[in-house]
Amino acid sequence: MSKLIPMACLALLGTAGHAWALPQSSDQAAAATDPNSRSTAAPAAPTIQQGVAQVRVSGARADDTEARRISTAAKMVFGREELDRNGDTSVSEVLKRLPGVTLGGAPGRGGGGVRMRGMGNGYTQMLVNGERPPPGFSLESLSPDQVERIEVIRGPVAEHSTQAIAGTINIILREGYQQKDIQLRLADNIEQGRHGANLGLTMPGKVGSLSWMMTGALMQNRPHNESDTVNLSTRKDGTVERRQQIHDEGEGVFDGIFLSPRFSYKFANSDTLTFQPFLASNRSRNGADSRLDQPIGTVAPEYAHQRSDAHSHSTFLRGFGNWLHRFDAGARLDVKFGFTGGRNDSATFRNTFDAGGGALRRYVDSDASRDSGVNTGGKYSRPLGQGHLFAAGWDLESSRRRQEHVAAGDSAALFDDGGASLAAQSRRVALFVQDEWDVTPQFSTYLGLRWEGIRVTSDGGENGAAADVKNTSKVWSPVLHGVWRIPGHEKDQVRGSVTRSYKAPALNDLIAVPSISTYNDATRPDRSGNPHLKPELATGLDLAYEHYLGKSGLLSASGFVRNIDDLMRRQTVLVQGPAGARWVSTPVNIGKARTSGVELEAKFPLTELWPQAPLIELRSNYSRFWSRVDGIPGPNNRLDQQPKQTANLGLDYRAKGLPLTLGGSLNWTPETLVQTTVNETATTGTKRQFDFYSLWKLNAMAQLRLSANNLDPRVYETARSLDTGPLVQSAATQARTYTTFGIRYEMKL
Repeated sequence: MSKLIPMACLALLGTAGHAWALPQSSDQAAAATDPNSRSTAAPAAPTIQQGVAQVRVSGARADDTEARRISTAAKMVFGREELDRNGDTSVSEVLKRLPGVTLGGAPGRGGGGVRMRGMGNGYTQMLVNGERPPPGFSLESLSPDQVERIEVIRGPVAEHSTQAIAGTINIILREGYQQKDIQLRLADNIEQGRHGANLGLTMPGKVGSLSWMMTGALMQNRPHNESDTVNLSTRKDGTVERRQQIHDEGEGVFDGIFLSPRFSYKFANSDTLTFQPFLASNRSRNGADSRLDQPIGTVAPEYAHQRSDAHSHSTFLRGFGNWLHRFDAGARLDVKFGFTGGRNDSATFRNTFDAGGGALRRYVDSDASRDSGVNTGGKYSRPLGQGHLFAAGWDLESSRRRQEHVAAGDSAALFDDGGASLAAQSRRVALFVQDEWDVTPQFSTYLGLRWEGIRVTSDGGENGAAADVKNTSKVWSPVLHGVWRIPGHEKDQVRGSVTRSYKAPALNDLIAVPSISTYNDATRPDRSGNPHLKPELATGLDLAYEHYLGKSGLLSASGFVRNIDDLMRRQTVLVQGPAGARWVSTPVNIGKARTSGVELEAKFPLTELWPQAPLIELRSNYSRFWSRVDGIPGPNNRLDQQPKQTANLGLDYRAKGLPLTLGGSLNWTPETLVQTTVNETATTGTKRQFDFYSLWKLNAMAQLRLSANNLDPRVYETARSLDTGPLVQSAATQARTYTTFGIRYEMKL
């Protein structure tokens, strides 16, 4: 109890104090949940199985906490309770409440990427069933109903790719049930009077040695977007040379279908063959109007009114399979295989008009991409003694992308490279070894080494709009994790990790088809790739202290440091080309960076502090981040998009004598200002989101869930500024956000 109160107050006050003082503006850890999981974040040690892990507690939440506790590497597990709690319609909305996880983009809109420890896109490795999802796959298209659990791994492990400087989020799709219930979920989400339906079905079954789980979802969303942007060109003496005010407003319809059947067959010799494909197909139709007013400026504006109509259709198919064979003496071979196929077609038509309504120009932007790939891998593991497990494995992956892009105005190419095509191939080879050892009943260690090589090649297509590219990266990644269970304090333990991880250049950063900005300026540049990019390499240190409470409570304090070499950043420069001088944004390696942070977490029922307390469970986490990029002047020379802090505060109340649960949460990220280059800054405004839910259990087979997300909607602000020498060009946007109300009926058949 002496440790409980100060740590709880520290985490809760760290969260609530910052959140409420906001300005009004501006093979063993996974075994607890899945015996067939391929995750290696925890030791599959016989001593753990026979000692600590033999204490079994009931309830999914307790299993999640137990899986976290026995894991050697720092891994958090979030199961069905967390996924169902708030009635979220996308996995990204679930992720934003997890410790140290933030989302880009406006509240409730997503699309800005998932980030751990505040680091920008690309630093967090996203996996689905332990594999990288197909290109273009979005978490917005994945319903929580289709997910079994989410694993958040703070440090890299050898079995997975070490492209995880910030960490790894592994989304495990629905697996086999012990029960035989068919589960049906019907939901409706309402935003500004617009309805978005969601239907989910989960149907298990078994015949002889064959078992299956059929899961699927149909969803529709009708978003409305409205924003105001001010573009300024200002001289050094403060004189405004040009001022543009742009009001954008539009709405659309998003339809999606998701299917993920899972088949498992157990042979007479106890071999197991599992196959789980997932299919995601999305279609969207959007219309928007943009009205431009230019009160200051001698050059006529590009338009007074622009009407845009867009449509897109994407389909992704991914297959996961594995064959598990067990040998004598506890050895086993797990061979995995898979394939990927995807296509995305989109087109945007823009018509511009002058102040009198007269037609000016018509623009067409169309893009068609095709992705395909195959992969295989495996792991051979063998016990070397009591509590000692050795494993070695491989990963092979080959993928291909074809892309056709057209940018035209009045049926003619806008620029010399207004139409472009490319074909790109990527090959990845990885080998790893790992040793998991319970050195003593109190101390366990995980030592791993992974070599990974990636080769990307591309040709510029028939018209040669993009140059031929060859880029090869090879990385050695040693990783060391350890956990010490304090003698005499079975609920207290200390974790430590020393790791090597990396961030590979994204395909589009290497060989992007030129992205042409119709209204080119310093804040709206063209975008291109850089075939000479090198991967970022990071050396990391992690330390954590954990204290476990009862069946599912936890207090945790952790810290981390990452030293990064060959940091990648986009730089915007003025380039002379066949079409004249144009602003172009290109990724480059700029040097070294360092980031560190402290993360606090507390979750426990009030009865742990006061036995007569109401049935309230508190959930709280707070993170503070620091970073510095060499070669860029301070004080805001931080990692791109990294906030200084973030926090979550939530509680759940179970009414006595009623089948009713009430709960709510606050998600907060403060304003962030980053000096991205020597002459460029980026600002993201404060994000604060209140969510509320209620759950009424009608009977043993049915329940009704009501929710309200973003109860206090605020304007979401972003801005960019670039000092070009004679002028400072800036763009500041204010986007409106909205409250979404949801109702969901869940039943078992």
